[in-house]
Amino acid sequence: MLRFLPVVLSLALTIWTLVDCIQTDDGSVRNLPKIAWMLLILLFPVVGPVAWLVAGRPAGPLLGGGRPGRGTPGPTRRPPRGPDDDPDFLKGL
Repeated sequence: MLRFLPVVLSLALTIWTLVDCIQTDDGSVRNLPKIAWMLLILLFPVVGPVAWLVAGRPAGPLLGGGRPGRGTPGPTRRPPRGPDDDPDFLKGL
């Protein structure tokens, strides 16, 4: 069982990075066209996925935390304000 571990890990990494590449927007892929990254991931089982993670994936959180746009910053969330800091609330008084 232990001798199959590298094969299983390599297969899992390949599948994960291929799905990640497919789900990434075409405009946010870095360095190569998306189809080239998919071929690289499939043809070179360990090197291709690692290259995608290092050089092809959009810049941003490592594990894809900001899903919309995958690396493009979304609207910034501001901390909640108290009612006395909210101009709309103060207008209604």
